[in-house]
Amino acid sequence: MCGIVGIYKKSGVNKINFDLSLNAIAHRGPDASVAQYFLADQLALGHRRLSIIDLSSAANQPMNWDDKGLSIVFNGEIYNFKELKQELINLNYQFNTSSDTEVLLYAYNEWGKQCVSKLNGMFAFCIYDKIRKQLFLARDRAGEKPLFYSTKEDGFYFASEIKALLAYNDHSPEIDLHSLDLYLAQGFTEGSKSMLKGISKLAPAHTLTYSLLDSKYEIERYWTLPKNNYSNTNFGIDELALRCGQLLKDSISKQLVSDVPLGILLSGGVDSSLITALAAESGSKIKTYTVTFPGFSKFDESSHAQLIADYFSTQHTILEASSIEPNLLLLLAKQYDEPMIDSSMIPTYLVSKEIKKHCTVALGGDGGDELFGGYGHYDRLLYMSKQLQHIPKFIKHPLSIAAGFLPIGFKGKTWFRNINTDFENELPLVASYFDIDQRKHLISSNLDWKPIAEESRKNSLPNGLDLLDRATRADFLNYLPEDILVKVDRASMLNSLEIRAPFLDHRIIEFAFSEVPSKFKTTIKSRKILLKKLTEKLLPPAFDKQRKQGFGVPIGLWFRKGKWNQFLKEILLLEPHPFNKKYIEYIIKRHENGADNAERLFGLLLFVLWAKEYNVKIS
Repeated sequence: MCGIVGIYKKSGVNKINFDLSLNAIAHRGPDASVAQYFLADQLALGHRRLSIIDLSSAANQPMNWDDKGLSIVFNGEIYNFKELKQELINLNYQFNTSSDTEVLLYAYNEWGKQCVSKLNGMFAFCIYDKIRKQLFLARDRAGEKPLFYSTKEDGFYFASEIKALLAYNDHSPEIDLHSLDLYLAQGFTEGSKSMLKGISKLAPAHTLTYSLLDSKYEIERYWTLPKNNYSNTNFGIDELALRCGQLLKDSISKQLVSDVPLGILLSGGVDSSLITALAAESGSKIKTYTVTFPGFSKFDESSHAQLIADYFSTQHTILEASSIEPNLLLLLAKQYDEPMIDSSMIPTYLVSKEIKKHCTVALGGDGGDELFGGYGHYDRLLYMSKQLQHIPKFIKHPLSIAAGFLPIGFKGKTWFRNINTDFENELPLVASYFDIDQRKHLISSNLDWKPIAEESRKNSLPNGLDLLDRATRADFLNYLPEDILVKVDRASMLNSLEIRAPFLDHRIIEFAFSEVPSKFKTTIKSRKILLKKLTEKLLPPAFDKQRKQGFGVPIGLWFRKGKWNQFLKEILLLEPHPFNKKYIEYIIKRHENGADNAERLFGLLLFVLWAKEYNVKIS
């Protein structure tokens, strides 16, 4: 796991600035830092290394293959690198290291752009092809590893994190108002947009080829979610559970390969417990870790984790996180180059910090909810659809409009706003933080802003066989890569920790969306049905498979009084920002009096801290 930076500048790369850019992401790779310059210093490639596979200096990057004119900087892991290596050896390739980086470099030489379709892993990389005079960039299918880029008249820039791009230039970045609107509506930006003008994201499952000859670039999608074909299959839940278990076991076995200490993040929930169970079948001694938060017994899952650890005889460690102070948000605002409305970044960071004291690689359960129907809004959507299908539209429409007059934070407001949804063709915005009317109150009238979030969401909805299929696909394509995976990547890499996600093996993704019927994922009465069937086969009888513990901290309570409340008011009511302070004061008072505005306030707070940290221009 590493950090990468690349600058192509026709007038020449400033080496001092490039070092600043590379050092801005030192946390992603503290083991080695290397920069190399090509084309008479017009092109620089830099790499910060966190050594995982082949710890020798021979595996450092940029890695060059002089005979072929190829150089690579690579962030991630290729889990099937041993199989690809053997395939390449059979084609007469000779290797000098045992790293997956060299395998990737040779794979590009052999198969060109199509090499990405052969990769099983999480990755973001750039290959400089001297002969073709081009840069070839790619990002993994699910979007586990980040890759930002910027095109300018005088060249092309890319990096693992936005802060590396900002460090190279000395001008203040400027907010993208469309992205701000998306952020306030749904909690994150999406697609290829970032929060800043002039900086884009390479979307998951895409490649970018930039020509050094004419400065043109081409973006191509190399993988898509498979079409549904489970309506034509006759497999029962037992057969599908067996198939799922086989795929997950093989994914885990590939992801257990590491030349540094490795562990499993064990919460005691369905996903992490299944990973532990199947990892234990490998025969090696498995290390598991659970983190507790002092004073928050509601979030203590250690007893559930201990049950699994004892049953599978893992080497289990219970870690205690440090106390949580408001100033932690200053650190997170700096690390998260784009703010996001998800306060669970706080425990995610603290868990990563504690785990890093014991290992450098950890396996987690990310992806299980999106693939197999684990989120609470799935059964609620099914319930709403069933209950509302017989209510005439002339009744639902005025109720939906009337919901707009309910105060912010009113319980049930979102439900009433969504009552007019066409569940046959649409999806309601279940995690709506600020609706269009609230954004009009919130955003300063001085800004040339237009609401686009609702229309953008409508236009980006994926097709699906049914309501649940559309909902899980939408979450996989948006919420997972733009919230969950961003949260995990930035929090873990700030602590120089690599977190792997066995559920996001592309074979499991394809299985979940093409072979598993919605009825085996979620119904009105139950969620994650297929995985729970798998728990019956693998986990101890005493395991509580119905338990679903959200990963969070009591941010709502903190914001009502004490030092967190004071910190909130100091930032949002005294610091300069583009929001209506009287309206924010109203939101805070509503929250103090019992309404639930915790995540809304967290999102505003993080945005203001982030904008101040990076001196963002908002106009």
